[in-house]
Amino acid sequence: MKKISWEQKLSRRERQVIDILLSLGEASASDIRGRLPEAPSYSAVRALLRVMEEKGVLTHKSDGPRYVYKPTIAPGKARQSILKQVLDNLFHGSREQLVAALLDTSTDKISREELDLLAAKINEARKAGR
Repeated sequence: MKKISWEQKLSRRERQVIDILLSLGEASASDIRGRLPEAPSYSAVRALLRVMEEKGVLTHKSDGPRYVYKPTIAPGKARQSILKQVLDNLFHGSREQLVAALLDTSTDKISREELDLLAAKINEARKAGR
């Protein structure tokens, strides 16, 4: 079994699968397929899950005739790894551009409470010298 670290790049489809599993905790191939945008065939999903398991990012258990899959990493660590990929790939490593995109009010209204929490996090980072 070839294992990769979570820091190595996952494909777009693999990230979608991980996101589904992080939100559900665990799921069957059919459950995953039902939540994938522009879902491929069932056999393609099974093949993708098999590859991801070979990479070491998923594991499965038998539940009667079906397999139930779950990520091999804690949700917080997985989100950090995925966020780093987004930061590197979409924002060329610029945290400023990432935060600016999050604060773009043309798409969603940001509550005063959310803005206050973000400001507090920024102040914490300043004090910590990060």
